[in-house]
Amino acid sequence: MSAGILFEPYRSASLNLKNRIVLAPMTRGRAGRERVPNDLMAEYYHQRSAAGLLITEATVISQQGIGWIDSPGIYTDEMVEGWRKVTHRLKPTGTPIFLQLWHCGRASHSDFHNGELPVSASAVKLNGDHIHTPLGNKPYETPRALSLEEIKATVADYREAARNAKEAGFSGVEVHGANGYLINQFLESRTNLREDHYGGSVENRFRFFREVIEAILEVWAPEQVGARISPNGVFNDMGSDDFRETYLYAAQELNKLIKGYLHIMDGLAFGFHERGEAMTLAEFRPVYQGTIIGNCGYTKETAEQRISEGNADLIAFGRPFITNPDLPERLKNDLPLNPADDMSLWYTPGPEGYTDYAPIGSPASAEA
Repeated sequence: MSAGILFEPYRSASLNLKNRIVLAPMTRGRAGRERVPNDLMAEYYHQRSAAGLLITEATVISQQGIGWIDSPGIYTDEMVEGWRKVTHRLKPTGTPIFLQLWHCGRASHSDFHNGELPVSASAVKLNGDHIHTPLGNKPYETPRALSLEEIKATVADYREAARNAKEAGFSGVEVHGANGYLINQFLESRTNLREDHYGGSVENRFRFFREVIEAILEVWAPEQVGARISPNGVFNDMGSDDFRETYLYAAQELNKLIKGYLHIMDGLAFGFHERGEAMTLAEFRPVYQGTIIGNCGYTKETAEQRISEGNADLIAFGRPFITNPDLPERLKNDLPLNPADDMSLWYTPGPEGYTDYAPIGSPASAEA
């Protein structure tokens, strides 16, 4: 049995990885009301340290960025100390970990903000069933458009969050520009209706993304900064008619700015976009010359195919990593995977459904 290219080491200007498997960022809601990372979270990431690279769950850069119950933050000294528990626990494994920087934008609710409306690029409401808030399920609200001064302040929040991530001992940071959150709301024409220099053309709509990256580059070297985009994404009511033009431009500009990696939600599992044929990694390879991470519905076979074709360097796995902390070993040896179809405990407090999945071959696994 050949182990395959997925299990070979990967080296670039910034990355020295034992394999090409990445833990995808996944919100798990274990940080509590104070949003301070804890020992349980350190255990969770340590259990998955057989991956070549770990990317943390989305981590809010400020109080204004909050939009999810019990998600972690990176804007107070206590949060920095909490994340230091995670990076310290991982240090002996040699596995690098990047912190994903997040602002929810309109994908939030006034319940998170003492009655104040969430913010976005423009006052465009998210069409969705409901949002989970600290006070229960509520309908989405029409957000308030950020002023020019508030945009500057938010960019400064990203810069400070990047500083805090460095203080906490991370290997680098990933800027979350995907899945319908604030940066994505500025980038897409569906949610950005501004008439100033942050709206209109694709160059203007990318401006906020660019300014965030440039602020972070005041703290981190280009080799230690990654970015995530979702060209085929419709989550959080996204998806614009000009998606292909928008995302190829974004990738082209990110190629000039960062050298860590470009993390692309390419939607391989779906093969379509509601506004046209889905974008593929092959479209991005000529535009972004650095490390490309593919993500969304990959299996061992499709992951190896994408890497062998030269269209990806690394592949991120999400849901299978939740229920299989030893996923690299299972994939390498063609061992069965625990199913990842029961989401009832994914966002609940405590270890159940979080750190209680036993590696294959352990006594607990045999009893399951």
